[in-house]
Amino acid sequence: MPDADRSGRRRPRPDDVEPVEHETRDRVITGLVCAVPFAALGVGAWQAWAHAQRWSDFAVFGIAYLLCGLGVTVGFHRHFTHRSFKTTRSLRFTLAALGSAAIEGPIVSWVADHRKHHAFADREGDPHSPHVGHGGGWRGALRGLLHAHMGWLFVHADRAAKRRFAPDLLRDRDIRFVDRTFLLWAALGFAAAFFLGWGLGGTVKAGLTGLLWGGPIRMFFIHHVTYSVNSLCHFFGRRDFATGDESRNLRWLALPSLGEAWHNNHHAFPTSAAHGLRRGQVDVSAAFIGLLERLGLAWDVVRVAPARQVAKALPEQA
Repeated sequence: MPDADRSGRRRPRPDDVEPVEHETRDRVITGLVCAVPFAALGVGAWQAWAHAQRWSDFAVFGIAYLLCGLGVTVGFHRHFTHRSFKTTRSLRFTLAALGSAAIEGPIVSWVADHRKHHAFADREGDPHSPHVGHGGGWRGALRGLLHAHMGWLFVHADRAAKRRFAPDLLRDRDIRFVDRTFLLWAALGFAAAFFLGWGLGGTVKAGLTGLLWGGPIRMFFIHHVTYSVNSLCHFFGRRDFATGDESRNLRWLALPSLGEAWHNNHHAFPTSAAHGLRRGQVDVSAAFIGLLERLGLAWDVVRVAPARQVAKALPEQA
């Protein structure tokens, strides 16, 4: 089979996929990671209904959501996957640890899967496209959305080979350490939520409810926002740029996703540090990278010149 199709795009190869040694164990763990936050959300709803909610719970949730969310969006995604900016060794380590605490998977496999998604976006080989191999009509659309949202986490047929898609991270001693100690960072994230709740609320009980809101409930929201970028942002929304895939900008998801929902912009210019490219496109992650740059903690920040944007804009948007 040729390595490229008629348009010059890469075709999938057998060595693009990395076999999973213990598939059943992996599926059980994935199921628990999906189910436990959902159950915790039910406990949180009961707590609110019983008027047992504390202000400290909301504070812990907000702090944990922002830190872990930026670990994923600024760290895992824009820095490690797309190399949109450079930073110090200590901040690289911190971003990798914060992204790991979000519990979306170890950093190397996360980055490899996302790079593979871009290599085969909405084509055969994409690990989580809602458009490939799910059939037609509304049933096919629903199957595709479910697969792109969560189903792909349980399927290993298209998971990326780390040596092929993330060799740079495998050569990085610090990142290999963070990847190898993924469970430590996940546990430290939960411990930090407990101690923050205890410190703000002044009691062990406040620490426990802080753990609930800054731990599994925070996981639930971060996970499903990330999943929604994979699913909804390839199905609904506006297309400002020609990309050769079905990526979309979904305005209402932009703030909770910290700017990741400007997804058509991102697929048009994957290495751009900013995904919100136009006035009114809120991008918290880009603002954070800008702050790091002003503090001297980020440099070589990739920005897209207006002329490049105009050249790639769809005709009605040019």
